Amino acid sequence: MEDEKPLKSAYELAMERLRTKDREDGVEESKPLSDEQRHRITELRAESQAKLAEMEILHRKDVASAGGDPEKLRDLEEKYRIDRERVDSRLESAIAKVRRSP
Repeated sequence: MEDEKPLKSAYELAMERLRTKDREDGVEESKPLSDEQRHRITELRAESQAKLAEMEILHRKDVASAGGDPEKLRDLEEKYRIDRERVDSRLESAIAKVRRSP
């Protein structure tokens, strides 16, 4: 009876299955980030937030100057949405690059 291992929770069993599946699929296990990587990711996020804040201010200014023209407002909203997505995409790419760096 001393050889018996303690029972595992459903969570532990599920995590083991996921790790096994990841190994089979060739997915790399994530390694802990270094202090330098964490610092760089923090900087990237702060830069992104600043850029988004700047874009928000400019967008509000443009909306105020649109004069209530529905077509112009629609175009401004679409441009703003695309610009936000671009900033978010660049942030995610930069973070992924930092995570891959040694």
